Amino acid sequence: MLNHLVDCHLLAVDTEFIRTNTFHPKIALVQISDGDQCWLVDVLAFQTFENLKELLEAPHRQLIFHACAEDLEVLEYALNIKLKTIFDTQIAAGITNIGYSMGYARLVAQMFDVELGKQETRSDWLARPLTDKQKEYAADDVFYLHKMHSLLVKELEEQNRSDWFDEETIALHEMVSSRKNTDEYYARVKGAWKLGEKSLRVLKRLCNWREMKARQRDKPRGHVVKDGVLLELARRMPTTLANFNGINDLHPGQIKRYGLELLSEIQMAGADEMVRPLPEPLNKANASVLKVMRNCLGDMAEELSIPQEYLANKKELEAILRSAIDNDCQWPVRFTQGWRAPHVRPALEKILESEDYQ
Repeated sequence: MLNHLVDCHLLAVDTEFIRTNTFHPKIALVQISDGDQCWLVDVLAFQTFENLKELLEAPHRQLIFHACAEDLEVLEYALNIKLKTIFDTQIAAGITNIGYSMGYARLVAQMFDVELGKQETRSDWLARPLTDKQKEYAADDVFYLHKMHSLLVKELEEQNRSDWFDEETIALHEMVSSRKNTDEYYARVKGAWKLGEKSLRVLKRLCNWREMKARQRDKPRGHVVKDGVLLELARRMPTTLANFNGINDLHPGQIKRYGLELLSEIQMAGADEMVRPLPEPLNKANASVLKVMRNCLGDMAEELSIPQEYLANKKELEAILRSAIDNDCQWPVRFTQGWRAPHVRPALEKILESEDYQ
């Protein structure tokens, strides 16, 4: 395979992995195609992956993926393969308005009128030997990527959106990289905004502690301790094991395993840096302004022939609105430069300048 592919400048790649009861993904297979042939690389049969790493990391070689965020993550974690020169067909399909966040099978059906089987999607990819149906499914996942690439590159050029695509590819890499930073996970816990500053410090420390435990034990976060339990611990700030009684979803086995550690983390949180209070949900009046902003971008998306989700997401719009309410309007970098700059910011500024906030 390596001798055949060494001179190829464009390869289609996919992975099969399982991530059900573990924190880290368990890679099982890497599929590679040159557009004519497909190779299924059984990573379970190898101890080292230097040759595969050299093949995929070569800077002169572009790799075609579909919806590759998790593929990039699993390749880096499991095989220490870090990829940069990629072409994500899902992004290209969105930028050219073929469809937003379309799955591979659906995009194949739309572009080539071919229906792919989905029966093996959740099969056990770590089991050996692989069945013939699994092999066929895995090969299909890269078989159409070269054809997609050719058509999508042409479409990007005709719509003059190649630069747009390049920007979104950079954003994809930044998003994948940002997943490694879990220091702000506490802010995503449902109901965390209700906590006072001291309790927020506790919640932040507990979330960081759980992250460490989940990685060490290779268990999903919720299998260590659920979000709701951490929230309640932050609210109560118990000082003894007896104080754990009555907390929903905190089981005796967890108290026995983690109780003393949790108490220690709660106590140490008092010396941590202050944490800014989390914002309350928008009131009715400001929620209406947010709706106006979203409707504005909906109209703009139709004019630009692009899915609205590519213009801005709800989280970004809410952050902009909140900063405007505080008389210190802050704009994400991607709204001040790049392809969005002449479209999104001017339209939203008109709305924000004309609205009264409460």
